[in-house]
Amino acid sequence: MTFPAAQLLVNSLIIGSIYALVAVGFSLIYSTNRYVHLAHGASVVVAGYGLYSFFTILQAPFVIACLLTIFATSLLGLLMFKAIYEPLQKRKSSTVIMLIASIGLLTLIENIMLLFYGADVKTIGFIEVKEGITIAGAVITPLQIVLIFTSLILLGIFYLFMTKTALGRDLRAVADHKELASIMGLNPSKLMAISFIIGSALAGIAGILIALEQNLDPSMGTDLMIKGFSGAIIGGIYSVPGSIVGSYLVGTAENVGTWFLPSGYKSAITFTLLFLFLLLRPKGIFGIDKGARE
Repeated sequence: MTFPAAQLLVNSLIIGSIYALVAVGFSLIYSTNRYVHLAHGASVVVAGYGLYSFFTILQAPFVIACLLTIFATSLLGLLMFKAIYEPLQKRKSSTVIMLIASIGLLTLIENIMLLFYGADVKTIGFIEVKEGITIAGAVITPLQIVLIFTSLILLGIFYLFMTKTALGRDLRAVADHKELASIMGLNPSKLMAISFIIGSALAGIAGILIALEQNLDPSMGTDLMIKGFSGAIIGGIYSVPGSIVGSYLVGTAENVGTWFLPSGYKSAITFTLLFLFLLLRPKGIFGIDKGARE
């Protein structure tokens, strides 16, 4: 049995690119709000079905359908913050209550998707499935190449936004010390809401890429959230580059692991990697000490 290193590398890049988009949005929301937003996975689901609704059912032009989908997921993120999380924050709710609320939101939204779209899988059918291209012994389709480069370009733009723009610096200031940022004249509540809008938009883009590459399933948000969450923790939840590296590491571990094990063990491989990091390096690859304490 030959170990197909090139093919596993390509497969890891494909799935890692999707996980990374989910993870950086999750990391942004967590670092500015300081609670786990598991319903972030629901934004990916809504994006996938949003594209299906706008493009396949309503037959809007593809670019318009994508823009409407990203707008809808951003709006959903803002709605979740304003309707659920912000009132709980004002009541000084504990992080356990916030976690329970996020699980409830994820379950509620997935069930709403199930109610409206049914349990059968949906396909977008925008790009015709073509025979893969062989590069250095690995087979990859044109759509998968587009998916990888789109994700890498967006992650690069997001990194520049967080490090080079005034809004990015404000978001990092709130993530670093909310009270001090408030004293300096920033509005933490407004910036927390903005983090939900941006993070949910990234989840929306991930949902669009998934909808083009795979079939849609109302329950896929839970699995994606687990993988994105694991990537963010492994890379360092306060670090955007760390979340990206952690997500690609999760994708690589899954693909290498399933070369030796049945594909049904993917989640077990992810959790094993996560447990190892929690035990040996709880702050993650690029994490800082405060991440380990919290």
